[in-house]
Amino acid sequence: MDFTEHLYRYEDHGGTSVSAQELGVDEHSVIKTLIMEDENARPLVVLMHGDMEVSAKTLARLTGCKAITLCKPAVADKHSGYQVGGTSPFGTRKTMPVYMEQSILDLPKIYINGGSKGFLVGMAPADVRRLLTPALVQTGKMTL
Repeated sequence: MDFTEHLYRYEDHGGTSVSAQELGVDEHSVIKTLIMEDENARPLVVLMHGDMEVSAKTLARLTGCKAITLCKPAVADKHSGYQVGGTSPFGTRKTMPVYMEQSILDLPKIYINGGSKGFLVGMAPADVRRLLTPALVQTGKMTL
């Protein structure tokens, strides 16, 4: 598996727009790792394009849940073992189901968090799919 390491100047609440700008790449190829939970507080990982939002309502319907919400940062940190802003989908503290926006596979290369703030890993989306075996979903909506 080929991958590249990318350090950038992390900015609190800067999100993927800052990391994309720092790396000189399209924000659509920067993938955010979100820790969410269902109505029973069962955690799950969602991988989404940096310039898109997850439709929690659509995701809940696709997964057979009543509701899915973003975890509070302290709860997300506890589930993943990472700090929000540096959450990687790889090597999480708890084993959680992973859902990946299907269109991520259309990109030649993505940039995904490597486990700390200011550190992204560039890799082929097919490698992410092979390593994490995520369920592919279509829940994304463009941010304004």
